[in-house]
Amino acid sequence: MVSFRGASADAMAALTDQVGGVAEASASVVADELFGAARTVRSEAALRRVVTDQSVPAEARAGLVGDLFAGKVDATTLGLLRDAAGRRWTRPRDLADALEQLGVVAAVRSVGLQAGTLVDELFGVRQLVTANSDLRNVLSDPVRSDADKSALVDTLLAGKVLPTTLQLVKQALSGSYRTVVAALEDYERTAAQVQGERVATVHVARPLAEADQQRLASALTRQYGRPVHLNIVVDADVLGGVRVEIGDDVIDGTVLSRLDDARRKIAG
Repeated sequence: MVSFRGASADAMAALTDQVGGVAEASASVVADELFGAARTVRSEAALRRVVTDQSVPAEARAGLVGDLFAGKVDATTLGLLRDAAGRRWTRPRDLADALEQLGVVAAVRSVGLQAGTLVDELFGVRQLVTANSDLRNVLSDPVRSDADKSALVDTLLAGKVLPTTLQLVKQALSGSYRTVVAALEDYERTAAQVQGERVATVHVARPLAEADQQRLASALTRQYGRPVHLNIVVDADVLGGVRVEIGDDVIDGTVLSRLDDARRKIAG
């Protein structure tokens, strides 16, 4: 997930609280507008320098952004943009990154009680892109236009996933992350975090029964002190058992890992 330090972390926390108050009915529009503002800030170096320059009074920075976007975005979005421009940012690039992240938070807000479905669908699309090298290459091809890539995403996903999932997958094509897969993974974590959850990727040799999933989720929730959303990956290489990845932690109880441990002990 995109991380912020110092003043940027403080600014992001305050702005995230504000996005949390955006009405569900207008949150999708606010998300689109924040994504657009992030693209503008990234592409306009002069604008980025001015609105993150702490020698320029906060009121002037907020006023500049207000003049630039007035009449082009919703009043709620405009208020967020003005507030963001008036805050301190540790690095110039943090402002654009924050606006994109806030857009993701607003997108999650727009789906209400379907946030869990959103996390599942983002994970499914990420798995699809990871497993299909041709698709991955097309979506990362710098020669192809954004419109062509967006049309391909529509062909693959329109009508099969939530509109917000489609919205976020298209945003992942913007190039603000190292890869489309990295963007989707970050959005997925943000979507879970908005619900107060963590995401665990669970590798198993065979699909887990619903009861087993519930027991595993309960155990992880107790261990990490917050609800845990499970993403299940069926992987024949696991050879039985379960491998859980949650943040930087790896809990490996697979047969393969036990065999590797045995080999190391014999070799040692």
